[in-house]
Amino acid sequence: MDESKLIEQLKEVSFPTLGHFLEEGFADSQLRAMVPNVKVVGRALTLKLVGADAIAVNQALALIRPGDVLVIDTDSDWRHAPVGAVTSCAASCAGAVGIVVDGAVTDLLELREAGLPVFARGTSLLTTKLHGRGDSQINQPIHCAGVTVNPGDLVLADDNGVLFLDWSTAASVIEQALASDRAEPRLLERLRSGEPVAQVLQV
Repeated sequence: MDESKLIEQLKEVSFPTLGHFLEEGFADSQLRAMVPNVKVVGRALTLKLVGADAIAVNQALALIRPGDVLVIDTDSDWRHAPVGAVTSCAASCAGAVGIVVDGAVTDLLELREAGLPVFARGTSLLTTKLHGRGDSQINQPIHCAGVTVNPGDLVLADDNGVLFLDWSTAASVIEQALASDRAEPRLLERLRSGEPVAQVLQV
């Protein structure tokens, strides 16, 4: 599998089209784009955040490589925001292409101004603290918005939602999905021209 080719194909495909061919890997629909009009294709750098510990977030940020998406499992803590303006800036400067938080974020206006794609359940004024607990886990399998995410998994996200995929699954459906995308304009054209639905769509 040519990973660079697959990345380019995933950047081309409409992510909802993948939803026609897959059933697993889709994050809970409450996870939303905090920065609008974005499309993300990257590799997961995972963080299991325990005890709202900002030090653990900083440690994960220090490991980001270009093309990574920081994916944070907040251990069901949706009150403390682990990501804000400084976190987003640090991630972006390290080459991250996005951040996904199963929980809240803060500094919403600054996040939107910065432009790095950030996905979360909502926003909060309450933030993580510099605890230095030492029991968070980086680059281990995590659970994010109902999906098990392994380090290095593909992260696909846009204004419609977030999808986590292993590389082989992505490779198995990408050609079919791209073909579907190519066929869609003709379907729309036929519908708009007045052709009966029963002749255009499967009924």
